[in-house]
Amino acid sequence: QLQLVESGGGLVQPGDSLRLSCVASGRFFTNYAIGWFRQPPGKEREFVATISWSSGILNYADSVKGRFTVSKDDAKSTAYLQMNSLKPEDTAVYYCAADRSWGASMVADEYDFWGQGTQVTVSS
Repeated sequence: QLQLVESGGGLVQPGDSLRLSCVASGRFFTNYAIGWFRQPPGKEREFVATISWSSGILNYADSVKGRFTVSKDDAKSTAYLQMNSLKPEDTAVYYCAADRSWGASMVADEYDFWGQGTQVTVSS
């Protein structure tokens, strides 16, 4: 069974940066895609970014393009989300998820495994 654990969240000021980590353990295959999603307070979960583990295909939500960067470390089975120029509207619980395919879907329902989330709060 694949397990995902997010970390790296915290309280920061607008303009600051954070790097989130998503460590995969258990039965992980390189045909999986790792997606990042977030859920602001009182709102629906929304897509942030995704990376296909094997193909390297990347996708970003328009709201984070130019500010966020997704990457991976194959040896450590870890995906990262580098978050720069953070804004108050980036405040949310951030989740990583795994999709059992070679694609890089932006649709949450296509992901099979989810982490517990890490809180990111951007406030002055």
